[in-house]
Amino acid sequence: MSELGVALLGYGFMGSAHSRALRALRVIEERPAALPRLVSICGRNRERGERARRQYGWDRAVRDWRRQVTDDRVAVFDNAGPNSLHLEPTLAAIRNRKHVLCEKPLGRNAAEARRLWTEAKRAGVTHMCGFNLRFLPAIRLARELLEAGDLGEPTHFRARFLASSALREDQKRTWRFERAAAGSGATGDLGSHLVDLARYLVGEPVVVSAVSKTFVKARDGKPVDVDDAFAALVEFAGGALGTLEASRVAGRRSNACTFEVDGTRGSLSFDVERLNELALITERKQVRRLEVTDTCHPFMELWWPAPGHAIGWGDSFIHELRHFLAAAATDGFVTPHGADFEDGYRAALVCDAILEAAAANGRVEVTAAL
Repeated sequence: MSELGVALLGYGFMGSAHSRALRALRVIEERPAALPRLVSICGRNRERGERARRQYGWDRAVRDWRRQVTDDRVAVFDNAGPNSLHLEPTLAAIRNRKHVLCEKPLGRNAAEARRLWTEAKRAGVTHMCGFNLRFLPAIRLARELLEAGDLGEPTHFRARFLASSALREDQKRTWRFERAAAGSGATGDLGSHLVDLARYLVGEPVVVSAVSKTFVKARDGKPVDVDDAFAALVEFAGGALGTLEASRVAGRRSNACTFEVDGTRGSLSFDVERLNELALITERKQVRRLEVTDTCHPFMELWWPAPGHAIGWGDSFIHELRHFLAAAATDGFVTPHGADFEDGYRAALVCDAILEAAAANGRVEVTAAL
């Protein structure tokens, strides 16, 4: 067993999710491949940083990520900061030979994401982009069923991620409503998850058509220059068609993330509000709900000895960080089930294409610069 020193940038929503997962990994597994040592957590506000340090058991709280990436005790730099802080701190960590995990979207655009992928590949460090939905048992099982050919050849993929986090006009302006800080709105925030799921389950999108809209034009007296919602039509390299839809102004929805895959032999669907289930339609056209809680199902060896005991959304981060730390400890790869920085780049390419197609009211080919 290896012990790896971890430095975390960010104590907000994602920082909390990562901190909880890292702390849980110290007790949840009897013989882990790698055990995290919580060296430092970083954020601008001294009081909030110190509170997070005490709550989650970090050795120290710092206010400058530069102290983390040059710390010899740190082997892993975990970037859960805002989008504008994905590029520079992660690049610095790579150049200091740290293994790097960066939350999605990997960059504010594909150019930033490609730069991070290129640098990480050149440095030979383990790198991973934080698409945590890949680490839900039901979604991993969906991938296994598709790989086994149980659904035949995919013909359709439909996904949507609907929220109401930007619905109120009097809502406080944050970095998420500024292109310079966020890169995009619903596209990068929610849509990047859908793009990654599409790539993980069906294959590479090659052409997109899209529309987008900003419903709330100004906040705190300043114009909003990111999208509130988009809808896209996608063509995949293997011939399947897909639709992707994301919104941060969808009525009173809070976290409505769903997808469906149709193939030549069957169909499956997933709804995050029924986190531990897959719905399957067989050749007999009968719907069967599969409860993904048995010890033989993905990740469930970590949890309870009898089927029927559900786990939660936050547990996907435990699975994700466990996977990453094991790869880092063995100088291994996080793919195919984890998303590496190439996956982060390719997802960003599709998100850029969605925005380009929406702006031009046209059809855009997705072309990677390798």
